[in-house]
Amino acid sequence: MMNDAGLFALVSLLLPALSFLVLAVVYPFRRLGRPAAWFSIACAAGSLAAAALAWDAHADGDVSRLLWAWLPTGGEVLATVGVLADAQSTVMLTLVALVAFLVQLYSIGYLSDESPPALGRYYVYQSLFAFSMMGLVLAPNFLQLFICWELVGLCSYLLIGFWYQRPSAARAAVKAFWITKAGDVGLLIGIVLLWRHTGTFDFFEMRGLAESGAIPLAGLSLITFFIYLGAVGKSAQFPLHIWLPDAMEGPTPVSALIHAATMVTAGVYMLVRTEWLFALTPDVLLIVAFVGAFTALLAAVLACVQDDIKRVLAYSTVSQLGYMMTAIGAGYAAAGFLHLLTHGVFKALLFLGAGALIHAVHSNDLKDMGGLARRMPQTAIVFVIGTLSLAGIPFFAGFLSKEGILGATLAGGLMAPFAVLMLVAFLTAFYMFRVVFLALFASRAMHASPLQPADASPIHHDAVEATHGSPVHDPPATMVLPLWILAIGSVGIGLYFTFVHPEEEFVNPGWLMPAAVVTAVAGIALAWMAYQKRSIDAAGLANAFAPIRTAALRRFWLDDLFEGIYNLVFLGFSKLVGWIDRYLVDGVLNALSAWTLTAGDDVRTIQSGKAQDYVYGVAVGLLVLLLWARWVLA
Repeated sequence: MMNDAGLFALVSLLLPALSFLVLAVVYPFRRLGRPAAWFSIACAAGSLAAAALAWDAHADGDVSRLLWAWLPTGGEVLATVGVLADAQSTVMLTLVALVAFLVQLYSIGYLSDESPPALGRYYVYQSLFAFSMMGLVLAPNFLQLFICWELVGLCSYLLIGFWYQRPSAARAAVKAFWITKAGDVGLLIGIVLLWRHTGTFDFFEMRGLAESGAIPLAGLSLITFFIYLGAVGKSAQFPLHIWLPDAMEGPTPVSALIHAATMVTAGVYMLVRTEWLFALTPDVLLIVAFVGAFTALLAAVLACVQDDIKRVLAYSTVSQLGYMMTAIGAGYAAAGFLHLLTHGVFKALLFLGAGALIHAVHSNDLKDMGGLARRMPQTAIVFVIGTLSLAGIPFFAGFLSKEGILGATLAGGLMAPFAVLMLVAFLTAFYMFRVVFLALFASRAMHASPLQPADASPIHHDAVEATHGSPVHDPPATMVLPLWILAIGSVGIGLYFTFVHPEEEFVNPGWLMPAAVVTAVAGIALAWMAYQKRSIDAAGLANAFAPIRTAALRRFWLDDLFEGIYNLVFLGFSKLVGWIDRYLVDGVLNALSAWTLTAGDDVRTIQSGKAQDYVYGVAVGLLVLLLWARWVLA
C-alpha cells in the first residue's frame, strides 16, 4: 500500500542523503565552511517540511509501504528496503527532522569560531546522522533497521570525537562506540534467530504472524532478550549506560542531537515498534521494567552530584529513558512513546540552553556560573521552561507524559517500580532546579549539592568577563531562534495535552495527578531552600548522605569495573595473543629460518673445489642407489 504519506516520508529521508553526498563528494565546496553549512541547513529544512507533510497526510490506521527488492535469492527476495509510514513512524520522523534542523541552525552560531574545513566536516557528519536516524525510523524490516542502527552508531562516534585533538574527546568517542557495540552484538544475534524462527525480516509480515499466533513461543524469550540487549546499549540502560555522560566531550549541539530525539531514543523506539513481539514474552517485559526503573533511580542520584551542567543533563537523559523503558515493560508502550516525543522537545531545549550558557561563560562548570538570568534573560526564560517540563509541572510538555508512565506502571501492577519512579520524580525536580538556581539566579555559584560539600567561594561575573574579554549576554539570533521554537513547543504541547487529553489505554487513579505534582514541587522547594534561600545547610546535609555521596562521586564504581574488565579480559587477551605471535608463531618461523641457514652453511662446505672430492661423492651416491635398488625395490 502506498499513499502521499509514504512519498513525503521518502523525500524527507532522501534530502539529508543528498546533503551528505554533495558535501562528502564535492570536496572544495565542503572546505568553504559556512556555504556548505547553509546548504545542509536548507536540506534539513526541506526534510522537516516533507516530514510534517507525511505526518499530516497520514490517516489514522493507515499504513503506507514503499518497498524495493533487495538481496534476491533465486525466485525469492530475502529482504527489501524502503519506508514504512504509519502513525508512529511519521510523528517520530517529524520529531527527528525538527531537532536535526534546529541543531544545525543553532550550530552556525555555536561553532562560529571553527575553521571552514572543520565546519564543513561537521555538517557532513550531521547530514549522515540525520539520514541514518530517519532510515531507522522508517525501516520496514529488521535488516534495514540494523544497517541504519550501525550508521547512527558510526555518526555518534564521529560527532562525539569531532574535536579529536583532545584526548578526552577521542577516548569518549571510542568508549561510546565499543559500549554500544556490546549491545549491538546481542541485537544482531536476536535478529538472525528471529529470522530463523519466522522466515522473514519484514515487520508487516512478522506482526501478522504474531497476531495470528503463528510464531512459535519456544525459544522466543531468548530471542527478544537478545533484541533488548541492543536497546540497552543504544538507550543507555544499566549497566551499559556509562558511555553517555562521557559523550558530553562533543560539541553541545551534538549532545542535543544525540541525547534528545535521536540516537539514545533508538532503543526505546525499536521496542515500541515491536511491542507486538515483546507482548508474547512477558518474562522479558518484566526485566525491561525493573531494569528501566533501576536505571532511572541510579542516573537521578548521579545527576545530583554533578557540577558539569552537561553531565547533569546527560544523567537526566539516562533517567528519563529508564522511565520510558519501565512503561514499555509494564505493557503500555504507548505511554513510553508519548514521553519519548515530549522528552525529545524539552531535552533538546535544555541542551541547547545549556550550550548558550556555556557559550557565554566559556565553561561547563556550575561554579563558573551564577546570576546569569540578569545578563541572559532570554536564555534564562527558555531554560526554565525546559526545566519545568522535565520536572513534570502542569501545563508543560512533560507533565502528562510522565503521569502517563506512572499510571502505566500502576496499571501493570508493578508497585516497586512505581515507588522508584515517584522517588525519581522528586530527585529530577531537585537536581534540575539546583542547576537553575546555581546557574541563573543565585548570587554566587555554590555548585555542590546536598550530596556534595559546598564550595563557598564566590564567582563574580566581573572576573568571568575579565578572563574572557567580553560581557556575558544572550547568544546570536541563529542560536536564540531554535531555543524559542523549542520553548514554545514545550508550552504548546503542555497546553494541548491539558485541554485535549490524549486517549489512554488505562484510567489513572484520582490521587495520582496531585501526588505527582506535590512530589515535583517538593523537589523544587528543597532545591530553592538549599541553593537560593540557603535556609538549609548543604554541607550538613551532605554529611547525612556521605556514603551515597562517596559512591555517587565514584559513579558507584561501575566505570572502574568496566575498565578492570577491559584491562583484564581484552588487554589480557591481546597480551596473550601477542605472546603467542611473538614466541610461538614468530619463534617457530625464526627457528626454521635459523636451521635452514645453518644447514646451508654446512652443505656449502661440500663445495671444496677439488675434483677428487667430487668423484668420491659421485661414487658414494652411486653405491647408495645400488643398495637402495637391491634391498628396498627388490
